[in-house]
Amino acid sequence: MPAIPATSMTGAGMRAATEFTMTASDTLAYDPGQPGGVLTIRNPTAGALSPVITGSTANTAIPVPGWGTVSAASLALGSIPAGAARVIPLDSIREYLSGTVTITGGTGLVVTWLRFA
Repeated sequence: MPAIPATSMTGAGMRAATEFTMTASDTLAYDPGQPGGVLTIRNPTAGALSPVITGSTANTAIPVPGWGTVSAASLALGSIPAGAARVIPLDSIREYLSGTVTITGGTGLVVTWLRFA
């Protein structure tokens, strides 16, 4: 499983972004102690792709008032059409990013991980 590299956004000025073409299964070394990360996902393939994020130690029973118990074991990101791009503020899905974080189902997607801390 290749690791998705991060582009540091600390400091002033422009920098080169590190793009990464995903395989069938890739890892993301998310650190909750470094808030503010953003993952961009671009689909240059000829068809829609539906990646899934799974944290190896994500809680499978999170109580949500008014809703019941939900699982953060895996998060289906939804379909990303050919030629489209999506942006995910990683702090907004931090419950899913616990332990070893794996992204599957994204072969051919191009991701850029921006770290702000």
